[in-house]
Amino acid sequence: MTQEDVPAPVNFWGEHPATEADYYAAQGAEGESSYFTAPDDGAGARRLFTRAWRPAGGTRPRALVFMVHGYGNDISWTFQSTALFLARSGFACFAADLPGHGRSHGLRAFVPKLDPAVADLLAFFRSVRRREEHAGLPCFLFGESMGGAICLLIHLRTPPDEWAGAVLVAPMCRISDRIRPPWPVPEVLTFVARFAPTLPIVPTADLIEKSVKVPAKRLVSARNPMRYNGRPRLGTVVELLRATDELAARLGEVTVPFLVVHGSADEVTDPAVSQALYDAAASKDKTINMYDGMLHSMLFGEPEENINRVRGDIIAWLNDRCTPAATT
Repeated sequence: MTQEDVPAPVNFWGEHPATEADYYAAQGAEGESSYFTAPDDGAGARRLFTRAWRPAGGTRPRALVFMVHGYGNDISWTFQSTALFLARSGFACFAADLPGHGRSHGLRAFVPKLDPAVADLLAFFRSVRRREEHAGLPCFLFGESMGGAICLLIHLRTPPDEWAGAVLVAPMCRISDRIRPPWPVPEVLTFVARFAPTLPIVPTADLIEKSVKVPAKRLVSARNPMRYNGRPRLGTVVELLRATDELAARLGEVTVPFLVVHGSADEVTDPAVSQALYDAAASKDKTINMYDGMLHSMLFGEPEENINRVRGDIIAWLNDRCTPAATT
């Protein structure tokens, strides 16, 4: 039986439990989904699909964690496994599908400008922060891959004291030279994108193959019904190249407390640039953990013992920077 012959699972965890609510409960969490309409900036109001994951039983969370997924991904498949882990560890987590991703508005995987996406996410995050039940709770950013880059862009566009810290998982501060198109391809792409930005014609390696170490988990990732599996669109690639080049030039302006976790064998985002972020950042509180031999998908695609190691480092870092343990 080929991969194409295997029926797509209803949920990333399989057929049982049958409902999302039951799965959340089994994980010691609860949550819901909704839509958020971003403020109209003159280009028309945009709707983002959002999710929330909280500790079960109405326990007051220790902090709020605002999560951003990576390119081509979404918040309703394997991304949930990390959010549920954080929720059962005492944190309330919130995330939105980026424009052009998942159930949010826009042409699939087309992100011609990151600034509007950053503004939309920030509007959603701030709307959550303003809720009465969240008063006084520290707020953290959490980003995977392209989401890590977006977290840094959010930080660079907001007051320095707005965030208690940021967790950056294999952040895309710069696209790895191992998958970045060689010169003069970026220049050609930029020129052609002026006329046909939505064309999905940019050649790229199989990101699942390069990201996910465990073969069975590659199948789960590939079966995500909302994942974009086509070639990257011209306009998206040009914008990611531009945004990551901007970030690489502004690493010294980063002041937020942060934890970077990165696998040494990552071929999608560059571990050396994470090290450069750590070295250049002006943050007084900064930590970097490099994991020998791990690939890009550190929180799903690795063997369970590796995932638990990374999770343990993340939760220890968060616990050290938030309020004392909550009581019911």
